[in-house]
Amino acid sequence: MFVNNKLEEFNKEIMGKRIAIIGLGISNLPLIDYFYNLNCSISVFDNREKDKLNKSIIDELENKNVKYYFGENSLEKLFGFHYIFRSPSCRPDTPEILKEIERGAILTSEIEKVIELTPSKVIGVTGSDGKTTTTSLIYEILKQSGKNCYLGGNIGIPLFTQIKEMMPEDYVVLELSSFQLMDMKISPDIAVVTNITPNHLNVHKDYQEYIDSKKNIFLYQNENGKLVINYDNEITKNFKYDAKGRVIYFSHKKILDDGIIFDETDKTIKYCDEGVRKHLVKQKDMKLRGEHNCENACSAIGATYGLVTEDVIVKTIESFGGVEHRLEFVKKIDGVKWFNDSIGTSPTRTIAGLNSFDEKIVLIAGGYDKNLDYEPIAEPIVKNVSKLVLMGATADKIEKAVVKQLKKENKVIPIYRCSSLEEAVGTAKEVAQTSEVVLFSPASASFDLFRNFEERGNRFKEIVNNI
Repeated sequence: MFVNNKLEEFNKEIMGKRIAIIGLGISNLPLIDYFYNLNCSISVFDNREKDKLNKSIIDELENKNVKYYFGENSLEKLFGFHYIFRSPSCRPDTPEILKEIERGAILTSEIEKVIELTPSKVIGVTGSDGKTTTTSLIYEILKQSGKNCYLGGNIGIPLFTQIKEMMPEDYVVLELSSFQLMDMKISPDIAVVTNITPNHLNVHKDYQEYIDSKKNIFLYQNENGKLVINYDNEITKNFKYDAKGRVIYFSHKKILDDGIIFDETDKTIKYCDEGVRKHLVKQKDMKLRGEHNCENACSAIGATYGLVTEDVIVKTIESFGGVEHRLEFVKKIDGVKWFNDSIGTSPTRTIAGLNSFDEKIVLIAGGYDKNLDYEPIAEPIVKNVSKLVLMGATADKIEKAVVKQLKKENKVIPIYRCSSLEEAVGTAKEVAQTSEVVLFSPASASFDLFRNFEERGNRFKEIVNNI
């Protein structure tokens, strides 16, 4: 019978210790029960005010004698702890945390401990775009082959409390954000970086910090590690020189001798080995729309090739219907197809969505400003969009970039400004013509009106389904 010695040693080490949990998000809540059962002294910190938290959470804390500190200055009470578990939203270089580390506290996170303590092989996926689709596709490929898999990180469920159930022959598949990776000192066995473009610059100090965070997904691998990276992205292409293990490229712009490619000449995904190219999947046989999803499929193949049969990989990719809020078909109304792409939280994500349709598009865009550059989105909008519906804080930036491009190309596109998602949907309904597509892809974060892109996408679908 298998015994996870690393987990048992950790449990003995942490028993009775003073634990600080920063952030009462989904990933950290299960830690409270776990450490309570190990007789730890637990304190939680959250920058929200107490009345903004669910009463049931407060009741659970009080029932377990957990100390709690809420509000903007809650970390002023961070003192005298053995371990600090931070949430992804809390920067690891917060002054109060740094002071506590200097006193001897160990800073970690739920997801870092999963990677460290699981006996299973870990596959981690990061990137600016395509993380969730790629992660989900890898998980499905492994699952369809009959392997026991766990899905976590930014998606799925918190996995820390499931480590005790994991076996050496199992697989853990994780979607990892730059915030989770910022201070990571351990890397997955197999790492995938889909691409890197400017993102989250409202949180990261600069673009270089964002890039450096992403690199942690492979920097701590050994010679047995595997890194799957995008050949077409200049930043990820050069990650090869920092890798200790095997590097696999994928591309849709270059016909590689080794790696996985999407060949645009015959619209086929191919596995390349020493110049021999094996045809795997034709784009026309895939349910997923868009060439960006062919790239996602290439990266998933890079991660799973050799772990399962080619037949399983091909059948899973062909049948995979996508992930909610990612070019998700909602409804057809009066000959117009409506798509929810609420995951479009940056210009590059929305550009990928715009390039996924042959039909003319009525685009609904705009939202919270992450200090991103909207110049690159102008040309794809002018090329693919018949009417532009804007809302939110980034509406001015998007409109300015588009108007500049329209003048450059001597073209005209009607632009409508709306104050709410309801008004935007109503406007799109009025102006969309038969055989066009209405695409909700904001190219912006959701935090101006919604807690996250999922809530935003669900609200969009609710409004559309009520038409």
